[in-house]
Amino acid sequence: MAFLISIVATYAATVSFGILINIPRRALNVSGLIGVLAWVIYSGIVQIGGGSVTGNLIGAFVIGVASMQAARHKKMPVIIFTIPSLVPFVPGGQAYQMIKNFALGNPAVAADYLLQVVMIAGALAFGFVLSELANSLQRRYLTRQKLLKQTGIKEK
Repeated sequence: MAFLISIVATYAATVSFGILINIPRRALNVSGLIGVLAWVIYSGIVQIGGGSVTGNLIGAFVIGVASMQAARHKKMPVIIFTIPSLVPFVPGGQAYQMIKNFALGNPAVAADYLLQVVMIAGALAFGFVLSELANSLQRRYLTRQKLLKQTGIKEK
């Protein structure tokens, strides 16, 4: 039951942020579904002991790849799907705890939270880099297949 509530909350957060930043209505549902898909994968990785950094890395990869596919299908910019879908992964809780502990004079605890924030943010960025690589390889493969089909050349 808690997992279902988490899925609904992730969808609501993603769509709500999409409304807040004024993305087109026809992209709201798709960005919500991309956010939920990435969150389910993230949750699964964390549940099997993969850790939140690995989960964020793979979640960002899924967001990047799925957003590119949605952008091609809907003929819209990729960023329209990427930004709202990323909202559930932002390490806001850790950033808050870091600032709070710095203010309360607990620099060791604050440094621990700072490290978490940096690692999660780095994992998100690297996940998007990997998704761009995967999308680039897919685009190159599809272009090659189209060219081979047009020229009638059979691939070895």
